[in-house]
Amino acid sequence: MAVTDPIADYLTRIRNAQQVGHRIVEIPASKLKKRVTEILYDQGYILKYKFEEGVGKGKQGAIKIALKYDPVTKAPIIRKLQRASKPGLRLYCKADEIPRVINGLGIAIVSTSSGVITGKQAQTRNVGGEVLCYIY
Repeated sequence: MAVTDPIADYLTRIRNAQQVGHRIVEIPASKLKKRVTEILYDQGYILKYKFEEGVGKGKQGAIKIALKYDPVTKAPIIRKLQRASKPGLRLYCKADEIPRVINGLGIAIVSTSSGVITGKQAQTRNVGGEVLCYIY
């Protein structure tokens, strides 16, 4: 079955894995998902990740993500993953209009002409784009 919204699928797989307490989640790979995973790692939302190449012709590959939990309470570090722009309703913002997530505590992931970056990076580079999701 083909997925109509791969980013929503990516976020849902992480959300579901955290709800049942899994340590590792495996997601079908794409360049966009790999970049989002790198941002999550750089911002400290996940423990580590590994890209596995698909073997053979037309094979997609996978991303293995080690989820991060609070050592004391065992609660997941990522409290909420929210899709902003959807296939039916795209959300584009100028550099000065990119929303602050929980007053700067969370991140917005934005797809810009200079690649997929966080909302803060987009504002400093003064580029707008499509707001993919909010994470906090």
